[in-house]
Amino acid sequence: MTLLVRALRPGNTPDAAAFAAVRRACVPAMLATADSVVFDLTHAHPDALYRQLVAEIDGEIIGTAQVGIAYDSPDPGQGFANVYVLPERRGLGAGSLILRTAEEHLADNGATTFFSWVLDEPANRAFAAKRGYRASRSAHFLRLDLAAGLPPRQEPPAGVELRTGAEFGDDPRALFELDAETVADEPSDVAAEFTDYEHWLAETWNHPLVNRELTSVAVVDGRPAAFSLARTDDASRYASGMTGTGRAFRGRGLAKLAKNDSLHRARAAGFTEAFTGNDAGNEPMLAINKWFGYEICATEVRHVRELS
Repeated sequence: MTLLVRALRPGNTPDAAAFAAVRRACVPAMLATADSVVFDLTHAHPDALYRQLVAEIDGEIIGTAQVGIAYDSPDPGQGFANVYVLPERRGLGAGSLILRTAEEHLADNGATTFFSWVLDEPANRAFAAKRGYRASRSAHFLRLDLAAGLPPRQEPPAGVELRTGAEFGDDPRALFELDAETVADEPSDVAAEFTDYEHWLAETWNHPLVNRELTSVAVVDGRPAAFSLARTDDASRYASGMTGTGRAFRGRGLAKLAKNDSLHRARAAGFTEAFTGNDAGNEPMLAINKWFGYEICATEVRHVRELS
């Protein structure tokens, strides 16, 4: 048995397909396809120094890691390493080797704080603690059976119209500004600031999982006020990439309106499962998702390690 860790080969379709399969097996709520894996690597911001690592035994990919620098944070020196190993292949040393390789990459590029999302299971938390990581905030993955029904469609209130993301296809700058504002206010251990419109276009708006037709935008007086970004894979699964409301429009139920519209159109298009994720402290969005009928299907706990 030969265990090795190496970088994913972006031009190798079996590599990308195996990477996506490990992600889906470990966290079914996270959409991933071979195309999206390659896209994430080839369109990552150069300052992120992003790498995708794979752990393989005798040619079989059994573990993956997404590794990089939080270049869009106002606080320097922060890196991330999210490691997943197939449940049936744990205990063979793949997790330890891939994490060590990821940490070396981060340290060599100036990171002094490492963040890692860890599935909230005793063995995974013990693995992180043994390697010097302490638990921080948690986040939930939620699942909704679209075939089981949705709250009724809501008519927009006076002065509000619902539009699809596709209608902003030629000029989505207003959506970029709305996304940047909502991301800045999202609870997180690592603050983020979106300032690079061209990179947002390349990395987010043109991502192969983004479904502009199913993305819904609530518009007030011609200005995007709230949105629900839709992501879909190559099967029957739908996920909310981001749902938020601009600061000037909060408290009016516009995020719920946009998400409800998107979910109804996703079901009509044949999607049967909907997923989303929420920080455990994001009570407003958790309440909205409970109203829709989402149920928690998994939890991850963010862990942090500080280099001494």
